Amino acid sequence: MRVLICGAGIAGLTLAWWLRRAGAEVTVVEKATGPRSDGYMIDFFGSGYDVAERMGILDALGEVAADITELTYADRHGRRSGGLCYASFTAMLDGRVLSLMRGDLEATLRSALDDGTEIRYGTSVSAVRDVPGGVDVELTDGDVRRADVLVGADGIHSVVRRLVFGPEEGFLHPLGYHTASYLFDDAELAEEVGRRFLLVGVPGRQAGLYPTRSGALAASLVHASAATGPPARPRAEVLAAYRGLGPMIDRVLAHCPEDPYYDRVAQIRMPGWSKGRVTLLGDAAHAVSLMAGQGSSMAMGGAYTLATELLGAGVEAALDRYERRMRPFALDKQRSGRNTAEWMVPHRAWRITVRNRLFGLAELPGGTAVMGRGLKRLGSSVVTAAK
Repeated sequence: MRVLICGAGIAGLTLAWWLRRAGAEVTVVEKATGPRSDGYMIDFFGSGYDVAERMGILDALGEVAADITELTYADRHGRRSGGLCYASFTAMLDGRVLSLMRGDLEATLRSALDDGTEIRYGTSVSAVRDVPGGVDVELTDGDVRRADVLVGADGIHSVVRRLVFGPEEGFLHPLGYHTASYLFDDAELAEEVGRRFLLVGVPGRQAGLYPTRSGALAASLVHASAATGPPARPRAEVLAAYRGLGPMIDRVLAHCPEDPYYDRVAQIRMPGWSKGRVTLLGDAAHAVSLMAGQGSSMAMGGAYTLATELLGAGVEAALDRYERRMRPFALDKQRSGRNTAEWMVPHRAWRITVRNRLFGLAELPGGTAVMGRGLKRLGSSVVTAAK
């Protein structure tokens, strides 16, 4: 089987691993000029953890896991107003969770690939044509590849989705928030933050700060916005949106680069993910948004499911089975993202107070078990469900 994957992120690399393991001919194209190290820290559990275990890479991921001891909610003056010990969080998930930088997860997946996997950086898809028994894929460098199946694993702003299914506007549903992130060095501030994931929030705005393994600090910012697109000057927007959150966040803002990562918080909702011998995977098909989390885990679960089906008989039937297995999980995670958005970045002060105090319940007798049931439902795995 010849498979062309557009996107060398978590979804694309996981799919490539499973297909190569079965002997398929795999080419991965990626528009970035080289491997990327950007992205947020993620709590990695559910489908992703299960797939990583089956791939035999949990030990490698454990070596790059972030050493975070506590999630701390703080007021403008840096005083603790709520939080959760990470040991309690881990206990809620029976130890089956890792805190990872997205870039470290991607690097581990890339290292796990065999030498027969072709990855072409600085290259994307420019045209797609159906042919009898396959699909011809024209690449941005002028090359044309014939494949049995083309997989768009190229993220929320997928080129493959636009070429085959239509303009992004028909599928992208903003949740009313914008997000930004960047890395910076500040030794004094790093010492003050320690090993905490520190969050400072006011109605409609939340600034997060946490250490990375390299010693740098990462800023993770989310604010309510009705704007339909990214600003012309992202740094100016960040400074205006988060000014007034106290001395610590003012120091974070002083390090904001001219071109931080900046995007709308949105979901991708589609009536179908496949057309002929083209299918979508991960965020390209069903981005659940920052509010739901689980995007990387869903990407790995979807890749495993797609690979399992493709290695059976009949490409188009396999794509149909893949979607029927994955869609209920994707829709559930999207509902969760919409329902929890107002509690992650509340618009009202009383909701911030309630949220901060709720996290403290985990430290009470029986609290870990009660909250753990909700987390396990959130992290329900397409992999274990298929057993």
